[in-house]
Formats: sequence, C-alpha cells, structure tokens
Amino acid sequence: MLNRHALTRLILASAVSTLMVSNVYAATPEQIESLGKDRTCVGAERAGNAAGTIPEWSGKWLGVHDGVDFKGTGNHPIDPYADEKPLFVITAGNMAEHAEHLSVGQKALFEQYPDTFKMPVYPSHRDFRFPESVCEVTRQNAKTAKLVDDGEGTVATTGGILFPFPETGLELLWTSSIFTYRPWTEQYTADNMYILADGSRNHGQLNSANLAIHLKPGNEGPTTGPSSYYLNQTNLPTRDRGEVNTGVEYWNHKTDPRQSWRYDPGTRRVRQSPEYGFDMQFPGSGGSITVDEVRIFNGSPQRYNWNIVGKKEIYVPYNAYKIHGKDLTYDEMLTPNHVNPEVMRYELHRVWVLEANLKNGYRHLYSKRRMYVDEDSWLMLMGDNYDARGQLWRTSMVNYFYAPEANTWQAGVGLYHDLSAGSYLAFNLINEQSKGYILNRGDLKAGNFGPEAARRLGL
Repeated sequence: MLNRHALTRLILASAVSTLMVSNVYAATPEQIESLGKDRTCVGAERAGNAAGTIPEWSGKWLGVHDGVDFKGTGNHPIDPYADEKPLFVITAGNMAEHAEHLSVGQKALFEQYPDTFKMPVYPSHRDFRFPESVCEVTRQNAKTAKLVDDGEGTVATTGGILFPFPETGLELLWTSSIFTYRPWTEQYTADNMYILADGSRNHGQLNSANLAIHLKPGNEGPTTGPSSYYLNQTNLPTRDRGEVNTGVEYWNHKTDPRQSWRYDPGTRRVRQSPEYGFDMQFPGSGGSITVDEVRIFNGSPQRYNWNIVGKKEIYVPYNAYKIHGKDLTYDEMLTPNHVNPEVMRYELHRVWVLEANLKNGYRHLYSKRRMYVDEDSWLMLMGDNYDARGQLWRTSMVNYFYAPEANTWQAGVGLYHDLSAGSYLAFNLINEQSKGYILNRGDLKAGNFGPEAARRLGL
C-alpha cells in the first residue's frame, strides 16, 4: 500500500495534470472497474486463450518465488522452470505450421539460416505480479494520465503503468518504453559480442549504471524533474578504454530534451553530446545498433508516426533465465549467425504490435519499425527495423527475467541481428562476469551521473 506521503503526491499529480492540460486521457468507468478483475491490475487480459496454449494469469509470485534459494542481488538469476523441457521445436521445415504465431523478423531468420536457426517452445507461464503500489498508481493513471506537446511529454503519476488501456500508438509507446516499471537502480559490467558472418568476434565491455529515482518504492508522485540517469564506461575495445557517456532524461522531450556528455580519454576532456540519441551509433557496439534501439526503443518519439497494429499471439523470448546462466560460456552460446538455439526459451504470449513510420522531412536509418510489447509486463520484447527502401534490415529481441529483489522484470541479453551483413550483436552478456545485474541496491544518486562524474572516472 502507498504511505501517507505517497498518497499526497498522487493527489498533487492529479491536480497538476488537471491544470496543465484539458485534453484528458481517461479510461472508461467500465475499463477502470475491470482492473484487478477480468483484467490484471495493470490492464492485461486475465483469461487464457481459447486454445489453452496461453494460460490464465495467476500472479502467484511476488518477490522470491517458490523453490528458489535466493542469495541476494548481484548473483546470476535462478530459473524456477529449470526442469521443464520444450513442448516442440520450430524449424525452417515446420515453420509454416506456426506462421501465424511468428513475427516478420523470426520468419526472416528461418529463411536466412534454415539449417541452424531453431525456436524451442516451452510451456507459457504468467506467474509473477507487480507490487500493490503499482496497481494503485496504474488505477490513478487510468483516470488522469495524459500526453502533452504533441506526444513528446506526459503528465501522470510515477511508479505504475501509464496507459493500461492505450488507444493510440503514442500512448502505447510511452507505456512500453520510458514509463515501464523496472528496477530503480541498475549496476553491472557486461560484455558485448559482435559476431561477424564468418563467426569471428569483436569484444566490447561496459560498466553501466542507471538510476530512476521515481521508481523507488515510496517515491510515487508527479512527473516533475528528471526521469532517469545513465552512465556507460568503456573497458573494451582497448582503443576506446576509458570513454564515458553519461546523461539525464526528463518527462518531456520537447521542453526538456535528453542531456548527454562524453569523456574522451584521448583529450581528457568532457564535452556535451548534442542530440545524443536517435540513430547515432551506440558506444561499444561497432555500429551494429543505434542509441534509440537499446531495449528495442528508447528516447524521443519525435521522428515517427506511431500506430497500434493490434494484439497477436506470438512466440516470444520469455522467462529467459537459461541464457544468463553462470555456467554457460560464450563459446557455447555465440554460434555463427545467431545465438545457440539451445540457450533460448520461447513461450506463446499475447503482445501488442506497435508500428512506427518515419515522418516526412525527418531522417533516420530506419524508415519503419515494428515492436512487440508483452501485455503482462508492458515491456518491448522484440523489434523489426526496415531500411530506407522498406526492406527488413535488422531484427532484435531482449531476454527478460523476473528479478525478485526488484519485484519486477530485468532486461538481460539483447540479440540484434543484421540480416544484410549476416552478423549479430549479443548485448549485455553477464555469463562470464563474476557478478550478475546488481538491482535496487540503492547506493546511486544524481551526483554519480553527469559531466562531473565523467571527469572523476576519466583515465
């Protein structure tokens, strides 16, 4: 339950939103009444599907799940479904039988790598739930949350889901990118492996830290001030060792755009990075991904027109514990063309399909993008990106797992496939690191980010 101060902030958030805008998003009374009943408290359909291949939402676990000897944050995740075997395996030979449940990107991977790409499909589980505070904030947002400044900003209450019943593409985008309920502090050292078509590897490594103070339990309130902070320090490749990229995000991309700084170890100077984001090359990725496709999409929606295609039942990476196992080596995982299929877990789930088309007069490497958003967690799980000719160029997926120390899901290994080059990037690998993701430890503050922090870390 929310404490007295948090409830006060909820009331203030509602008052501020009423004053600032008149075009109010509001779910219908019937929709709001359905939350926690035939809908989960964040708006997902509680029922399973007619075929019985998607189960009813149970939400039986919050925090540490049954049968797991949890040792605390910073350890590699423990799989509560480790004893399960695949129900079946999709291959190029039988993909036609499963076509209605495959994304465009998945079909392309089967077509490009017919002898090696496979999808092991496991039983679907919907066993984890959000804390009660998330439910309360989500109900508040269903009544009062809204977008402002042509969809580039939001006025809402933090600490929950933004639009549990999205009506527009922008509402779905905000709900599944900036406004996700995720760990409020993240710290980790991760390897990024770029696998070329011939199987050779380029090794990158980053020390990363993220802070979203509004997600700290008890900090629920209005969307004022910074929304999040980030810092990435490069360890590898050696030529870039010591480079630092850091910045701060806000709730309105139009009035308060992202502020970013870069420390260059060659000159030992910190410079501001104007308009860091969009299709700039993400540091340490060898140009294989853009800044705004980390976790499928992040940052300003300005350059695209957004629309909801609908909801579909798709095989998506889910309950992805195995791929983060501490006993799994990179040699075992990182096969040519795509990751070893045996480390993957796919489940059938309902997803929202969100599409973005480049606006006239704007530029970006991707002319069209399609994202697949999980209905239960509101997280983007997969993305398809198209080139200027409208041809599918890159397809990506992020492997999430439930982190009990954070009472929510954690973004793990991202797999970004370049279909033109026959290469892929395995992003945020922790298997050969001594520690996993350190979540909600709470020792980060605003002073750990920004230009002065970059200078302190400079080599």
